[in-house]
Amino acid sequence: MTGVVGPAMTAALPPHVRLLLLTDGKRVSRVLHVVAELDIAGLLADGPLGVTDLAGRTGTHADALGRVLRVAAAFGVLAEEPDGRYALTEVGQALRADVPGSQRDMVLYNGDEMLWRSYGALMHTVRTGRPAFEHVYGHGFFEHLERDPRAGALFDRAMTGMSRATSRMLLDSYDFGRFPRLVDVGGGRGLFLAELLTRHAGVRGTLVDRPVVVEEEAPKLFEEAGVSARVEVVPGDFFGALPPGHDAYVLKAVLHDWDDERAAAILRRVREALRDVPDGRLLICEFLVGPANDWDRGKLLDLDMLVRFGGRERGEDQWRALLATAGFELVNEPVAGRWAVLECRPLPDGR
Repeated sequence: MTGVVGPAMTAALPPHVRLLLLTDGKRVSRVLHVVAELDIAGLLADGPLGVTDLAGRTGTHADALGRVLRVAAAFGVLAEEPDGRYALTEVGQALRADVPGSQRDMVLYNGDEMLWRSYGALMHTVRTGRPAFEHVYGHGFFEHLERDPRAGALFDRAMTGMSRATSRMLLDSYDFGRFPRLVDVGGGRGLFLAELLTRHAGVRGTLVDRPVVVEEEAPKLFEEAGVSARVEVVPGDFFGALPPGHDAYVLKAVLHDWDDERAAAILRRVREALRDVPDGRLLICEFLVGPANDWDRGKLLDLDMLVRFGGRERGEDQWRALLATAGFELVNEPVAGRWAVLECRPLPDGR
């Protein structure tokens, strides 16, 4: 059996074998983490290499490394050639740090102790509803990133890589250029807003996020993108008052960090800012969880939100209910099982 394991590949296996295969995730994840940390993909970028050569270049034990690489090949990340050398597959190319769409930092993050220790305490979350991360570390996730510079830097790199990929998908799927004045609420360094303004020359943007996030990095990023003249940077907090009167307010990958009560509080701040904009819009950019029994990555990301800080990914019915509590309604038909833009308008007062 070669290639990446999936439903089509496992259908012929007996049910009990398919069940046991599902428990192998922790093994595969650790193998990929080792392959990523040793930068095996980078070493193989120019062609196949033998295990002894790879072990020498990485300072590892040849026999142990070979057994790890064999597992990576069994799952289609590498390919073991007849002479015993290893080569990159199409999947493995994404582990290179120097290619567009690289997933190396995300693999390193997914295999870091920040996540595996949290998932080790998943039962605590199931029994209490409280984030496993807090139970394991004794403090919150974002406090941890501030305490541990290595963890903070890894998280930032992984999220930046994910943001680049999701930004392209969202901008390809929705016309943000409809809105002359747009506010990116909680937009971090401004990566998404810079790309949006680059694509839509007629749009002016405002970036709102914490001072420590926006005051240093964002101006440089906008300058490099050549859009500084069309951007205002406003230090702020999305639980506080937002710049009022703009045509649209974007919340990209913000609300999934929060439970429904606090997410609704953020939404109400946007509604206040839209009070005097007759045709204003709220644009929520999130992974939209798909129907029951269907595979989509959002159902796994939802567990990440749960164990890290008590947030959640949401399906369309959950979004509609949450929006209604904050005075909004969904007006488009986003596609479930993927990143999507939920276009929302304020309900008239009294509804």
